[in-house]
Amino acid sequence: MSATTRTGSFSIGFRRGGSAWQKNLADVVTWAKANDFASLEVGSDIDQIKQVVAAGLSIGNAGLVAGRTLLSADKAERDDTVAKNIEFVRAAVKVGARNFFCVMVPPDPSVKRIDNFKNMVAGFAPLLQVMNDVGAKLVIEGWPGPGALCCTPETYLAFFDEVGSPAAGINYDPSHLIRMGIDPLRFCREFVDRIYHVHGKDTELLDEMRYELGHEQPATFAKGIPFGGTHWRYTIPGHGCMRWSAAFQILADARYKGHVSVELEDANFNGTEEGEKQGLIYSRQYLQSC
Repeated sequence: MSATTRTGSFSIGFRRGGSAWQKNLADVVTWAKANDFASLEVGSDIDQIKQVVAAGLSIGNAGLVAGRTLLSADKAERDDTVAKNIEFVRAAVKVGARNFFCVMVPPDPSVKRIDNFKNMVAGFAPLLQVMNDVGAKLVIEGWPGPGALCCTPETYLAFFDEVGSPAAGINYDPSHLIRMGIDPLRFCREFVDRIYHVHGKDTELLDEMRYELGHEQPATFAKGIPFGGTHWRYTIPGHGCMRWSAAFQILADARYKGHVSVELEDANFNGTEEGEKQGLIYSRQYLQSC
């Protein structure tokens, strides 16, 4: 029987990674089912979506096709990517995908943010019309990469207002909010009606390093941590600052029906097959207790 959270009874899955043991999708599916996971996140491959669904797992989300070029300043390139994604979304919905994942990182971060924002709206607005028609949802993860948009309340709110589509939503990943200094529970309350998918990933704040280095200037001597910076690091749920039960209660009160999907990025577990499998299982066990 698939695992669920204690609060809200949300099913627990994971995001398929790129390490060697996860290359063979059939093996990953078999391992996921044997360890009580309910869903997998996959890329933009219809055959992979079919394979996961046929095995009895749900699709947490699927990736968009060349998603970054939806923010391109080149209208022809943008329009071509919109057309490819419309075709993909229509086909993917028919075989069991509903959520479509993206990060709003533009192809050229050196372009002014306001201009990249306009390009983003122009690229996603026509795609969202189709997604709304077929019952699909866009789930935007707020990874604060180079030039990234839709990471903070400011740009999420502006984007939702501009596109005017209920299909535009959020992949709620508190790890990014914590590293940026944004209260993840306040964010959850404010945007709960737009949260269509949840990533189970946490962040530990390293107070001593933050004292030594602050957060405005790059370090002169200190080295960064894998899956982190100099004064913070991503962790499995329960090893960071996040109050998971409180967030799940907010979601449960709003009648959230989606998955909680572990995204394993933790220097204490990534790097070996044994470590990564342990990290996924420990994450599932902790989320079950929340």
